[in-house]
Amino acid sequence: MTDVTSISPTPPKSRFPHLKQDFAASLVVFLVALPLCVGVAVASGVPAELGLVTGIVGGIVTGLMRGSSLQVSGPAAGLTVLVFEAVEEFGLPALGAIVLATGLLQVLMGVLKLGRYFRAISVSVVEGMLAGIGLVLIAGQLYPALAAKAPDSGLGKIAGLPGAFADALGNTGAMASFALGAGTIAVLLLWKYMPAKVRTVPGPLAAVGLATLAALVLSLPVATVEVKGLLDSIQPPPMSSFGDLAGVGVLGTIVAFTLIASAESLFSAAAVDRLHDGPRTEYDKELVAQGAGNTLCGLLGALPMTAVIVRSAANVQAGARTKASRVMHGVWLLLFAALLPDVLGYIPIPALAGILIYSGAKLVPVRALAALWREHRGEAVVLTVTAVSIVAVSMFEGVLIGLALAVVKTAWEASHVKLEVVDKGAGPVEAYLTGNATFLRLPKILDSLEALPQDRPVQLDLSGLHHLDHACRTALENWAERHSAAGTEPVRLMAA
Repeated sequence: MTDVTSISPTPPKSRFPHLKQDFAASLVVFLVALPLCVGVAVASGVPAELGLVTGIVGGIVTGLMRGSSLQVSGPAAGLTVLVFEAVEEFGLPALGAIVLATGLLQVLMGVLKLGRYFRAISVSVVEGMLAGIGLVLIAGQLYPALAAKAPDSGLGKIAGLPGAFADALGNTGAMASFALGAGTIAVLLLWKYMPAKVRTVPGPLAAVGLATLAALVLSLPVATVEVKGLLDSIQPPPMSSFGDLAGVGVLGTIVAFTLIASAESLFSAAAVDRLHDGPRTEYDKELVAQGAGNTLCGLLGALPMTAVIVRSAANVQAGARTKASRVMHGVWLLLFAALLPDVLGYIPIPALAGILIYSGAKLVPVRALAALWREHRGEAVVLTVTAVSIVAVSMFEGVLIGLALAVVKTAWEASHVKLEVVDKGAGPVEAYLTGNATFLRLPKILDSLEALPQDRPVQLDLSGLHHLDHACRTALENWAERHSAAGTEPVRLMAA
């Protein structure tokens, strides 16, 4: 009789092997995103619900697309200043058209495979951009924390702070508002020292929750979020707003939105990739995903989105394994906006201001700038000039100034040239130029050549040059003619 060995069937593999981890992570990201979405919207001068709309689109739509599997998108503090300026200048209906155009431009760049080239943007310019945004954000949010109206310009915000504080000293409502904002910042700063079980509640949510509770219990005379309702807040851009897109100011805003949102998203992707061992970001596909999200946000009249490092880091640290976590976080935001919109009306404005002041401070790389100054002073100068320019002028012009300075700095460093003179006492003086001869180094080259003896023949060897631009070649030929006319023998130029 033949023995038959029974074999246990292999259990089928689950279609969602990481569902438990992703579900838990999605709740954490939702709790982190909720106050930030509302705070960014209020600071941008738009209805609070529009921040939730952008978070929902960033989670469900962008979250489903390919690109970066674990980074989370939504309204970002980094665009707050620019959005506020756009709403002030062009009006809220035009914002949807601007965001729609931004999204389509991002999709086009992703299809043309330009996403990878954003990695070539100087890191110092990006950090300077974020630092400038952080400074303007801090200065601007101190006003709602003081129950005051903020000036329009960056310099105006900073210059007006002493007066705003002085006015608040004699105003009970303003001091209550400031105390609530300061308390929110204190909770955020101290939250990391709380016991691990307490820290399962994200710091931003705890800070806003405690501030809301304090305002209700103590009946503080502070401003709260205005609630319009989700459907009432969604207003697609009217057809008339698309006619304004041809204006120079609007075009500049679209370019600024596109560059800043794309750069911030792709730099965030690079940072998130360093936090986990999963699939790496496909930059061009991520740019298409960001563009698709912004296109939909534009159609809904909502805020622009970027990938946000705070939410993304929370997602990774909470144990997320797949894109399901960020999609589910968008679903939770949708359910909250649909079922509990009136809860927003209890949130104090100074509490949201405190969160954004804290977020703005994290954008200013004080320690990194000090280290950069010790090791790469040129990069530190680019970072500082970019930040100061954004505060002094505007976001778009500040970034352009930073990019221009970075290009000039790189060109200057790349144009190293060395002139070596060999004088044997008899025969011609031999001069050897090596390196990269560009117009940036022309004064130094000519000063060295004009110091050569006038009564001796000169042999100038250019064969060691890697690059000789037209300006330098013309100047060297002119010098050779002048030296030949003044000397006993003509200068001999050996070709580069």
